[in-house]
Amino acid sequence: MSALPEQASPGPGHDTGPGTDGKDRGHGPGARLGLRERKKAKTRAAIRDHALRLIREQGYDATTVEQIADAAEVSPSTFFRYFPTKEDVVLQDDLDLLWIDAYRAQPAGLAPVTAMRLALREAFANMSSEDITTLRQTMDLAAIPAIRARMLDEFARTNQMLATAIAERSGHRPDDFAVQTVAGAVLGVAMAAWFTAADDIEAFADRLERGLALLEAGLPL
Repeated sequence: MSALPEQASPGPGHDTGPGTDGKDRGHGPGARLGLRERKKAKTRAAIRDHALRLIREQGYDATTVEQIADAAEVSPSTFFRYFPTKEDVVLQDDLDLLWIDAYRAQPAGLAPVTAMRLALREAFANMSSEDITTLRQTMDLAAIPAIRARMLDEFARTNQMLATAIAERSGHRPDDFAVQTVAGAVLGVAMAAWFTAADDIEAFADRLERGLALLEAGLPL
């Protein structure tokens, strides 16, 4: 979880971008995961579900990777194949494909920021009750110092993801400075919404859309 509905970084345990429910949200209508990918998605979801349960029951600091792995019936080494750190099991919540697919589906003639605003509105509107619960838990835990410190890495990753999506729409390279600047501006809006409404999903979504509208309008004050 950075400042947008998030997904985990792709890695050895997360090849095709499945959601926490085992569905592949990243491959369009009708796409289905193979048996191996479904098993990975199920294992990943189990690890995260048990981690959040243990953290709720006994606190973040008292919960160890070994306890999480034992509850999920995997080895600690398997845990680390899915989540690089204990902080990542909180932050990486598999929700960003909700907005990235919506962004790619916006009409080609829309400007990047307009498309992003509409995509995020759609993503929040389409979140399931399970997604909302997951996001609430992440928001609640983000105040923990170790998790907040790790969020800087998540912001950097999200900025690159934004740049890639914006580059696809605009026909530029992801490393083009103009593309990086637009991505950074969008992430800045998301961070402003996050830091002023981190305990209220509805307020966060509203401020995120309002901030993107201000960005579209040239940031008038």
